[in-house]
Amino acid sequence: MFSCFLLVLRVGITLVLRSARSLHAPRTPHAAMADWTDCLDFGISLAKQASEAVLTAFNRQKEVKLKSSPADLVTETDQRVEKMLISAIRKRYPQHRFIGEESVAAGEPLELTDRPTWIIDPIDGTVNFVHRFPFVAISIAFTVNKQTEFGIVYSCVEDKLFHAQRGRGAFLNGEPLHVSGQEDISRCVVVTEIGAERDDLALSTLTSNIFRLLKLPVHGVRALGTAAVDMCQVATGGADAYYHIGMHCWDIAASAIIVKEAGGVVTDTDEFDMMSRRVIAASSSSVANRISQVVRAFPCRRDCGGAPGANGGAAL
Repeated sequence: MFSCFLLVLRVGITLVLRSARSLHAPRTPHAAMADWTDCLDFGISLAKQASEAVLTAFNRQKEVKLKSSPADLVTETDQRVEKMLISAIRKRYPQHRFIGEESVAAGEPLELTDRPTWIIDPIDGTVNFVHRFPFVAISIAFTVNKQTEFGIVYSCVEDKLFHAQRGRGAFLNGEPLHVSGQEDISRCVVVTEIGAERDDLALSTLTSNIFRLLKLPVHGVRALGTAAVDMCQVATGGADAYYHIGMHCWDIAASAIIVKEAGGVVTDTDEFDMMSRRVIAASSSSVANRISQVVRAFPCRRDCGGAPGANGGAAL
């Protein structure tokens, strides 16, 4: 009888000690919602709602304002869609943070922290939108601990919804996506953009990069006017690589995880850094490496602050 009592006492003490240790054990930030699928589903539903506003305004006359250059435009629809998205997300997830293209343009700080953060481009391809060129996308990415958990790109006019969740694959309208797997640069279609930079150094660098790529040679160089859709072409296998210098984090945050989850490679000078304003996305490491050998960068101030990249003029 006494031995049974000792056994019960020992078990009880063990349970108490385990409970105490668990109370003091370090917790992973935001571990209570590690899968984030509810946020993804909500983001997809919001992208579909926002596309209705974009499509309604697509064929109408637009009031256009300039931001940093004659190629950096904003419309009332850009601003309205971003406010709508942030308002809806904030109502449902009041503790979450936001990085939005138009909010930053209006003076809000651009800071990526460990807290759950939505990175939003309400209309990627505003110049296209103004001219009714049919490549216009809503781009939404979600990060936790500075790691992208999912990305959503909705090409509104095409009615193509791309999405990916970390470790769960990439999809286009519900169908799985896979990159081409091409490893021979001479058999590649490469996508890029000129961007909004219009100073002499930027323009000469950008045009000489295209010249060097064509001389490799490659099958062709294309530009659709929206970084998000460009990168998604790599995810579909329709293009084999994409590179860009001078874009912003909201242009590529969502599409980067879509390319990765489709089996592609997303890189910069070393590992991918969405704040560096430089990116190469490719069907394979060999294609990414070959592009990095010939494409030159020009100095761009990091999105999260700091001086322009020290490798201005050096190969990516």
